[in-house]
Amino acid sequence: MTDDEKAAALRPPADPLGDQFWQSLKEGRLTFQRCKHCGNAWLPVRSECPRCLEADWAWENASGAARLISWVVYHRAFHEAFADRVPYTVAVVELTEGPRMTSNIIGAGDPEALKIDQALRLVIEPDFGLFVPRFTPV
Repeated sequence: MTDDEKAAALRPPADPLGDQFWQSLKEGRLTFQRCKHCGNAWLPVRSECPRCLEADWAWENASGAARLISWVVYHRAFHEAFADRVPYTVAVVELTEGPRMTSNIIGAGDPEALKIDQALRLVIEPDFGLFVPRFTPV
């Protein structure tokens, strides 16, 4: 599989909300949505609040600070495009602003040394033609 084929296979489908999210990453910002009705913040993007189902929300910029909720180390690639990266760490992180998201932990050295609630910071990296939010231990 060529790099272009990998990029095409992994590119998220075109969607106005998703496109705004990916554009903010390209600009060096991680954004999330917050409900104007109940105050809930969430990722991934969607047209209504997952808590109260109101469609009245606004974009916010994340500070880049987060904490580690859970993780798993992949020793077999989820998709063939990632085969040359095993082992790699996939994690659930909670942004300081509240939303949780699935991401990668990079620069951690030994994944066995990771700890629940460990402080993390955002790193936005280009990958397969997109800019992707990843996290590294503080």
